[in-house]
Amino acid sequence: MTFSTSLSGLNAASADLDVTSNNIANVATNGFKGSRAEFADVFAASPLGTAANAIGSGVQLAAVSQQFGQGNLNFTESTLDMAITGEGFFVLKPDQTSNELTFTRAGSYQVDQNGMVANSAGNILQVFPVDPLSGIVSTTSLTGTIPLQVPNTVGSPQASTAVSLNINLPAGISPQIDPAAVGGIDSEFNAAILAGTTVSPSTSNYNNSTSATIFDSQGNSHILTMYYVMTNDLNNSWEVRSTMDGFPMQIGGALFPATLDFDSSGVLDLATSTTAAALNFDAFTLNNGAAPINITIDFTNQGNTVTQEAQGDFSVQFLSQDGFSTGRLAGLEIDSSGLVRASFTNGQTTALGKIALARFDNPQGLRQIGETSWEETISSGPVIGGEAGSGNLGLIQAGALETSNVDLTAELVNLITAQRNFQANSKAIETANTITQTIINI
Repeated sequence: MTFSTSLSGLNAASADLDVTSNNIANVATNGFKGSRAEFADVFAASPLGTAANAIGSGVQLAAVSQQFGQGNLNFTESTLDMAITGEGFFVLKPDQTSNELTFTRAGSYQVDQNGMVANSAGNILQVFPVDPLSGIVSTTSLTGTIPLQVPNTVGSPQASTAVSLNINLPAGISPQIDPAAVGGIDSEFNAAILAGTTVSPSTSNYNNSTSATIFDSQGNSHILTMYYVMTNDLNNSWEVRSTMDGFPMQIGGALFPATLDFDSSGVLDLATSTTAAALNFDAFTLNNGAAPINITIDFTNQGNTVTQEAQGDFSVQFLSQDGFSTGRLAGLEIDSSGLVRASFTNGQTTALGKIALARFDNPQGLRQIGETSWEETISSGPVIGGEAGSGNLGLIQAGALETSNVDLTAELVNLITAQRNFQANSKAIETANTITQTIINI
């Protein structure tokens, strides 16, 4: 009996050594969760009960319990290195067409040959689909996740359609030459329209000008220039004309200047101004294969109203347009909620997805499958998906990796304890053998 009891102790100590050795071996494995050997005694009992002087029959390995405590964060310089500060798991698929889900805490990812974000084993990181502009998630179901794919093409250009500006026109100045007079700015513009040529108005025919770079449907840049002419200082009236790459722009098929009228306080009077807050030009044919440009100049966009005040003279406080050229991928940004945005060299950004997280009621019931990954089991309970920051899933830290949660010092102490247990059980077998030999020699 002593032999079998001590043998069970040897097996238990050996299992403890194996678990401890595995923990120590993975002390540098990102996302690794240490395990603990748990033991139970072996006690024989009959259906009628246990005698008061019954002796136990040894020990058995009851379970190898995974410990899902939070590991420390190791900050890196890679955006695609991610760590979860909470109970969530990253969701992975072995390929784009598979419905099999695996889960991991290891957040080291890179872009594969197909532009997919995957780990070193080739498993693809899953994200919830989002609106490209707002980043709002359309579904948080794990069955609706999509692979996170980094765009490998240039960003598409967008033609400009609107220019918004906030300028101050100087007050208290005298009118320039009458625009409609011979040699005035109207003559210069009309002559260019008739000849189909560019115009460069004489500086004596306008007071101020400003320009904006706009883009056509192919992403080519063009210069939109606006000329401001004081026409009536008593009524605070100005006229505005515009050119595209030097060619006069028209309204209604002819030169038609916009009128900006200001009240005595220098505030734009929309009731008398012919712009009605915005100046809509005819479609401008570029003759370069791109679609004609339709431009609206908005003088009151989002409260940025044109004014006429003395301080600062002519100044531009705000000038923007809604077009952009072709751009190449400049980088990725991942926030704490897991939203992934791609930025392009043309200044545009687009949301690619929100990283899907998963949790389980009993994570210790998950099945280990290697590569620091787990699978769902009956013991773990069904997987529950969600966004970072919801419930106890935790937040995502980009540019960081969760290190192994193994306490090396504690494992070394446990290694010594397991070794002593093994030696003690070996000694018990040796003692039993001595006693048996003594009895045989009687």
